Amino acid sequence: MMARAVAAQTKSTFLKLAGPQLVQMFIGDGAKLVRDAFALAKEKAPAIIFIDELDAIGTKRFDSEKAGDREVQRTMLELLNQLDGFQPNDEIKVIAATNRIDVLDPALLRSGRLDRKIELPHPNEDARARIMQIHSRKMNVK
Repeated sequence: MMARAVAAQTKSTFLKLAGPQLVQMFIGDGAKLVRDAFALAKEKAPAIIFIDELDAIGTKRFDSEKAGDREVQRTMLELLNQLDGFQPNDEIKVIAATNRIDVLDPALLRSGRLDRKIELPHPNEDARARIMQIHSRKMNVK
């Protein structure tokens, strides 16, 4: 929701990629989806690309004989390639979310890629009540 709100505030096109969807495709499809999303963002700039559950494709690299693991790594390498293709004046921003920052490949988090981290802790009881109030305001709830 935060990424969508940022896009609305900045009047940017909002594009969402879901990490698990990028690894459940045929060989090469994950990398193609990443490439296509960045091409569309350049065409529709200003744009925000939101990658949910980044850990699905952004885990630390390792040698593997499994085709599925290699496909995940191909998708991540395409993401790294696209992140490196930005110019400072490009009107494209990438926001990613993960619950598992500890498993992310350090290459994703290096300077110039996804190098700013914002931790959003769980809301306290008052904040949870307010969130419920906001999301249920149009419902007939007593």
